[in-house]
Amino acid sequence: MAQKLPINSNINSSHQVPIFRTAKPSNEFYKVFSEAEILGIIHALESRREIPLKYSYKGQGAKIWDSFYLKYIVPTWYRTSNVEIDLLKSNFAYLNGDYQQCDKVNIIDVGAGNAYPVKAFIGKLKKLGRIDKYIALDISDELLNVSSKNFKKWFPLIDYINYAIDIENNIIPESLVKNQRENTANIFLHLGVTIANHHDRHQVFQHFRDSMAKNDLLVFTNEIGSNSQWDGIARGGCKYHADQVYRWITNNLGMKAEDCELVRKYDPAKDSIVANLKLQQNYTINFSYLGIDKSLEISAGEEITIWRHHKFEIPTLIQEIEQAGLKLVNYSTNKYSSHLMVICEASSNNA
Repeated sequence: MAQKLPINSNINSSHQVPIFRTAKPSNEFYKVFSEAEILGIIHALESRREIPLKYSYKGQGAKIWDSFYLKYIVPTWYRTSNVEIDLLKSNFAYLNGDYQQCDKVNIIDVGAGNAYPVKAFIGKLKKLGRIDKYIALDISDELLNVSSKNFKKWFPLIDYINYAIDIENNIIPESLVKNQRENTANIFLHLGVTIANHHDRHQVFQHFRDSMAKNDLLVFTNEIGSNSQWDGIARGGCKYHADQVYRWITNNLGMKAEDCELVRKYDPAKDSIVANLKLQQNYTINFSYLGIDKSLEISAGEEITIWRHHKFEIPTLIQEIEQAGLKLVNYSTNKYSSHLMVICEASSNNA
C-alpha cells in the first residue's frame, strides 16, 4: 500500500526552480535609444550590472537634468556662487587665447547640457572679440535642443553648431575641430564634473587627446578628495539626480517599485560613490526591438549601478592624464578647495 507523504514534506524543495518576474522595457525606452545604444545597455547590464549614467540624459532624462540644474545649481539671490562659473572666471587668462598666443578661440563644449555654465564666460570672450564659434556636443539630442534655444537667445550673433556624440566611444569628428581660420585655437570644455561619471575615464581622456591639435586645450572640472572616506550622506547629484534617474529607469525597464530599492555606497572596485538599483525579486528583462531579441536574468539581491561619481586626489589625476597623452598646464581650486579645474594640452611626445 502506497504511503502518503505529509503535506509539509521538504522532499525536492532544494530542486525548486526559482520564479522570475518579467520586465519589458517601455515604448519610451525604445523611442529614446538607438539600436547601438540599446545593445550598449544590454552589454553593460550583462557584463558588469550597470546602466551607464550617460544614457540617463536622453529623452525625459534631459528634462530631469535641466530641472535639477535650474533648481539646485544655477546661481540665484540665495545661492550666489557656482563652481563652474567661478572657476572659468578665475582661469580666464588661460582660456582667452593669450596662453597659446592666438587671436581667437572656438569653444567646444562636450557634455554641453543646457549651456548655463558657459554663459558668463562666452559673454566675456564676446566683449573682447575673441570667440569664433561655439560648438555644443552632447549624447542627448534633447539637451542639445535646450542648449540651442538658450545660446541663440543669449548670443544670437555668435556662430552656434551642435552635434550628438558619445565621447566615451568616439573621438570628435575632424570636420568640427579643424579650424578654417589661422591663429585660432580650440578650447575643449568638459564641465559639470562629468569626467567623474564615466565608466572608462582613460578612454575619454584619449578621445580628447586624439581630437586635439598643437594649440588646443582641454578644460575639465571635478571634485577633490578621497572616495573611500565618504560619510554615507547623499548630497547634490548623489541625492537629487540619482533619485530621478532611479525612478526613470524602474519605470522604463518595467519593474515594479516595490521590487526595487535604491542603495548608495562606496564601490571599492572602481573607487567611486555609486547609486545602485537593488532587486528584491528575481527578474527577467526582455529586450525586443527590431533585430534585438535578448533576455537577461537578474536575481534578487543583485544590484545594477545607475549613477557613479569619482573624486580625484591630485597626484592620481596627474598620472591619469599623463597616461592618456595629455600634459598638465594648470590647475586651481575653488574657495572651499572642494573642486578643481584642470587645464591640459596634448603632450609633445604625442603631438
